[in-house]
Amino acid sequence: MTMKTFKVGSYQIGTEFPTFIIAEAGANWRISRDMNKNYKHALRLIDIAVKARADAVKFQLYRADRLYAKNAGTADYIGKKKSIYDIIQEMELPYSWLRKLKLYCDKKGIMFTCTPFDIQSLNELIKIKMPVYKIASYSVTQYPLLKEVAKTRKPIFMSTGATNLQLIDKAVTLLRQNGNSKLALLQCTAKYPAPLTSLNLRVIPLLQKRYHVPIGLSDHSREPHIGPLGAVALGGRIIEKHFTTDNSLSGPDQGFAILGRELIDLVSNIRKMEAALGEGKKYVTTDEDELHKFTEYRIFATKNIPAGSPLKGAIDVLRSGKVTTGLFADRWQWALKQRAKKQILIHTPITQNLLTT
Repeated sequence: MTMKTFKVGSYQIGTEFPTFIIAEAGANWRISRDMNKNYKHALRLIDIAVKARADAVKFQLYRADRLYAKNAGTADYIGKKKSIYDIIQEMELPYSWLRKLKLYCDKKGIMFTCTPFDIQSLNELIKIKMPVYKIASYSVTQYPLLKEVAKTRKPIFMSTGATNLQLIDKAVTLLRQNGNSKLALLQCTAKYPAPLTSLNLRVIPLLQKRYHVPIGLSDHSREPHIGPLGAVALGGRIIEKHFTTDNSLSGPDQGFAILGRELIDLVSNIRKMEAALGEGKKYVTTDEDELHKFTEYRIFATKNIPAGSPLKGAIDVLRSGKVTTGLFADRWQWALKQRAKKQILIHTPITQNLLTT
């Protein structure tokens, strides 16, 4: 089965195409109780993603009453005594911002994307005509949401943190049964921050082979480069990385997000890694051509050889440098059985016209 490819806006998504890089703003727009200040910070995050030359900037859209039960308690990983319901409620991106953020992204030349966590939020995103929908790791089993996202017929990027192949199989089948095969899967580790030892990048080829769709990485490690570059080297062609303006800001995602300057370096290094990966074909490159010719082994006389004498014991294969005549080393065994037609002086390249055959 061939690998499926598809377009997201003007970008082609697939193994043979450039990596699609998503700068994940997430909930890091919230830095204050002042929503006007928060909105300006959201615009600042977009500006940083543009400066870094990311392909897309992504936010998250949820409502606490559609995400957690009110009595869900506290999330230990966040390290706060406040209930997860209240924390999520504080980080709800206003629906009224969506169109404005998208228009700002359009103006700046970067794709606006957003992850819906519930059907109401999905419907708000449908109104502004999203080019792609992201499914978060914990939504892989949110089957009503998956069904509605599939019905949009828009491309889907689905993270796979805290899942196994059976859960992924079920989600992929549901999406396809509801008419959507424009799917990419992102390897992900549901830990914040994720230790490098937990990234499991070698699952990327496994997912490619099993599902025949583009694969990428949603990286929650704090290290800016190792996870994304390793993923690209293994065939990943979508990279998602959280970023912020200050790791000391409050919020569950601020601490493990990379900074703006690190995002700039990351995008640049991904493009360098793509260039270094090459075409997957083995040949002498233009850059190697000079030394390829300079170090070619040819057959030379290593002593004076009288006319009629055998070459055996009097020749060797040597790097030819700028000498452009002489038999190549693959004629070595044949040359050992020949005799000199005329005297051959030491250091002379052996050519066929010098030999009796």
